[in-house]
Amino acid sequence: MERIILHVDMDAFFAAIEQREHPEFKGKPVIVGADPKEGRGRGVVSTCSYEARKFGVHSAMPISQAYRLCPQGIYVRPNGALYSAVSKEIFEIFYEFTDLVEPLSIDEAFLDVTGSTRLFGDGVTIAKKIKQRIVEKERLTASIGVAPNKYLAKIASDLDKPDGLVVVEADKIEAFLHPLDISRLWGAGKKTQQVLHQMGIRTIGDLARFPLDVLKKKLGSQGEHFYRLAHGIDDRPVVVEDEVKSVSNEHTFGRDTSDEDEIRQTLLFLAEKVGYRLRKKQLKGRTIHLKLRYENFSTITRNLSLNHLTDRTKEIFEVVQRLFKENYQQGRKVRLLGVGVSGFEEKAAGQLSLFQDQEEKHERLDRVQDLLADRFGKHIIHRAESIRPGKNAKGEPEEGG
Repeated sequence: MERIILHVDMDAFFAAIEQREHPEFKGKPVIVGADPKEGRGRGVVSTCSYEARKFGVHSAMPISQAYRLCPQGIYVRPNGALYSAVSKEIFEIFYEFTDLVEPLSIDEAFLDVTGSTRLFGDGVTIAKKIKQRIVEKERLTASIGVAPNKYLAKIASDLDKPDGLVVVEADKIEAFLHPLDISRLWGAGKKTQQVLHQMGIRTIGDLARFPLDVLKKKLGSQGEHFYRLAHGIDDRPVVVEDEVKSVSNEHTFGRDTSDEDEIRQTLLFLAEKVGYRLRKKQLKGRTIHLKLRYENFSTITRNLSLNHLTDRTKEIFEVVQRLFKENYQQGRKVRLLGVGVSGFEEKAAGQLSLFQDQEEKHERLDRVQDLLADRFGKHIIHRAESIRPGKNAKGEPEEGG
C-alpha cells in the first residue's frame, strides 16, 4: 500500500503567535529574539514575521544585522512557555487524525495518515482539515506537504509558504523534483553544492541523470544518498515516541455554545474517542483531564486523579462531567472542550470489585463498540447520548430532507 505522509510546518510560528496575542502587531515586521540594543545586541533572531522577511531578516541571523536591515521592526523577547503551550494544542490536532506523529521541532512534524483515509478522506482532504482545525482552534496558519514519503513531503511544505498546501503525486515525482535547485537536497551543504556545480549539476534533475557508480566515485559515501534523493526514494517510516504520556481529544464548536445538553453530549463523544484510543494502545491511566475554552479564548484545565487505573468510557465521562460542573461559569459560551487521560502504568487485571458485574457490563459495551469501530470506522457507532440533535454519527450537520 502506498504511504501517505504529511509534513506540517507552522508559518513563522513564534512571530505569528505574537501577532495573534498583540493585534497591533498585525501586518508589521515582528522579530522574535535577543534585544537588538539599537544594533549592538549579541544574540540572534529566533524567527520573524513574513513582513520582516521582506527586509532580508531571517532566522539565526545576528540580531545586530537584523536591526540594521529593519530598525523599524517590533523586537520581542521569546515567550517560551506560551509557545510550548500553543505547540501542545497544535499537536493535539495532529492526534485527532493519526497516532503516527513524529515531532521534528516545536512547530513541525511528520504524520503518516495512510491508515486514516477511510475515516477522514484522502491525504489532501486530511491536510485541508488539519489546516482548518489549526485556524479554528489557534487562529494560526500552517503549510503542509502531502507526498508518498518524508523527504518529498518536507520539500513540498516549504514551496508555497505561508498557508500553503502542495501535493506530490506518486506518478509525478520526477516532474516535481527535477526542476528544483540542488540546495533542496537533504545534506547538501555549501561545500557539497560547490562540488556538484563543478560537475555541471544545478538542479535535482541534473543530478538524477548521473549513474549511481559515477556519483559514488565523485561523492564517496554520500553518492548513494544523493542518488536516492534525486529519484525521490525515501523508505524511512514515521517514528513515534516510544512512551505515550497522555491520550486526549478536543472539539471546537462550529458556533460558541452555552447549551448544557450539547456540552454534555460533546463530553461523552470525546470520552468515547479517548476511551477507544486507550484500549487500542492497551493503556490505562489514573488522571483524567478536562480542558475548557470560552468564547474569548480564555482557557482553564482541570484534572482529577483516581485511586485506580481506567480505560473505561463511562468512567472517563463521569469524571470530566463532574470537573465541568465544578468549574464552568454559568451562562458563558464555550468555544472548545477537551478530554484526556494520563498517568499510565502497565495494564493490569486489578482487584475484584464489589460492583464486578456492573463493571463487566460497561467493559463489554466498550469492547462491542471498539470491534464495530475497528471494522467499519470510528464514526460508525456512538452511544445515543453523544449524538447531538441535527448531527449525524460523524458529528456533522445532517442534510435537510
